[in-house]
Amino acid sequence: MNRLPCLLASALLLWSAAGRAPAVADEALHVTLGKEAAPTVYLWLESSLARVFPQTQPGAARLELLAPRNGTVSFQACLRNERDYTLRVDGAVEGADDLAGRTRLVGLVPAPHHTNGTTAAELDGVGHIPGLVPDPLYPETKTLIGQHESRSYWITLRIPADAEPGKRELKFRFYLGDHRQEFVLPVSLEISPFIVKPRENFPVTHWWRGEATWDHYKTGMFEDERWWQLTRDQLKNMYDHGSNVVYVPMYFNRRETFKRPCQLLVVNEPQPGRYEFDWKLVKRFVDLCREIGFREFEWPHMWIYWGVENPMRIYTKADDRYVMLWPPETSAFSDVYVNYLRQFLPEFHDFLKREDLLGCSYFHLSDEPGAGQHVENYKRARQILRELAPWMKVMDALSDIDYGKQGLTDIPIPMVSAAQAYIEAGIPHWVYYCCSPSGPWLNRFLDTPLAKIRMSGWLFYKLRARGFLHWGFNYWHALEQERSIDPFTELSGDLWPGIPYGDPFMIYPGPDGPIDSLRWEVFAESLQDYAILQTAGIDPGDALLEDIKTYGEFPKNRQWIEEKLRRILQAGAAEPSATAAAAAE
Repeated sequence: MNRLPCLLASALLLWSAAGRAPAVADEALHVTLGKEAAPTVYLWLESSLARVFPQTQPGAARLELLAPRNGTVSFQACLRNERDYTLRVDGAVEGADDLAGRTRLVGLVPAPHHTNGTTAAELDGVGHIPGLVPDPLYPETKTLIGQHESRSYWITLRIPADAEPGKRELKFRFYLGDHRQEFVLPVSLEISPFIVKPRENFPVTHWWRGEATWDHYKTGMFEDERWWQLTRDQLKNMYDHGSNVVYVPMYFNRRETFKRPCQLLVVNEPQPGRYEFDWKLVKRFVDLCREIGFREFEWPHMWIYWGVENPMRIYTKADDRYVMLWPPETSAFSDVYVNYLRQFLPEFHDFLKREDLLGCSYFHLSDEPGAGQHVENYKRARQILRELAPWMKVMDALSDIDYGKQGLTDIPIPMVSAAQAYIEAGIPHWVYYCCSPSGPWLNRFLDTPLAKIRMSGWLFYKLRARGFLHWGFNYWHALEQERSIDPFTELSGDLWPGIPYGDPFMIYPGPDGPIDSLRWEVFAESLQDYAILQTAGIDPGDALLEDIKTYGEFPKNRQWIEEKLRRILQAGAAEPSATAAAAAE
């Protein structure tokens, strides 16, 4: 028996008892609290692809969800307080115990400006920004809402692989006011027979900052077990959201000088020009990551970013202080640094072999070199590595097509706005974005529409990217300074407009661990979409994906995503070839 009509009828009775029934079933539920003379609170449901700003107007009270087995689906339960005074609220999803139902309060953070160089059509929050933007997902449900204000809860459901396919009726129950008056909205969930398999052969990495953790939480460094626990929680969060490659901070990969750099490798210089290496902390970090589930590892660059002009800033400890082994302005190809590499690289190779890491590691030469002299510098550095470490294949974020055409790097990583040249040249590559591009291009800033972020996995799949890299997982410092910022009030690394709001980090620091963001959740859902396409055996050239042209020209709306997913998931548990054929019809 289909219980949805019964639930809707119950909802209509609640509306009538509250003061009035809606004109149509899709209107928000408008309720009266206590002895108030008229309805003052709106309740409605929303997908995971729309932000609910403080002045968002009510939507529909009905929502239908479709989810694969062994997958995740999210939605929002929303309310608007039209009273002239505050309202205490609480809420919970019901009927989802076997789906690990989780309800979180969507918090608000300030966005003083929109992303520079972007038209209104490519922005979310026009008319709301400057202002407060929904982003952090607090692991709590009780809150106080101001007058004439909208807020939402984020509900996550995890569908087991052995869940029974078919429709289920869930509820979201609101508790409003000091007397916790109850109101219910029905949620229809259809579980597809389709079982999504884990994503394969598409590495995703986000650069993680160990120094951000000890500076924000005021912990010690590697000697502090609380730092290790916080680190574990952050890396587990990263892995659970689809990042399957972990960056190992063997070196501190920043230009600025830090008093407490996050450098796992202990380097000593007992005599001038002679170096010794202690790998204990590196091994502990690798072991921790393997316990979490990581199987692929990314290692720091050998030369500092932006031109291959200087060596990495490598620290040693002297008189209980961290000092650099050489001045920052040292030439990239100085005898001092080449001598260091001659001693370091063989020991690095031995460590990788000893820990069975050589075949599952990604290496870097230097980040974001440009054109002209930078190309020549990169060539020279690459030749040094070929001579001293022929086993080391490198990948780097570099957008100039010359690097790819000349084969200077084994895995080029162009910015999404430069990737089309690599696609047209038939050069295999990863992609990245970092602070830019803005405008029509794929990104995930604080004012990037959530549907646009959700298209990430679809674009990676259709445009045949070999992997994805991003710099900002938890960069909670002012950019290029050893100065912590409050991530809940400053989301640009204190460098807007150069750094758009939301770019430096995907998670917020909670009291005892990471707090997810809307952007992070939606990006993870996009990686699930990639896995769905892969599981279904859909060819990237299939007509299903023909609307996707480039990383700047693609569908950017909820309807397109939902329609394509429905076509795939309703094809059910057929063999991949049959599922792909059914989805394309």
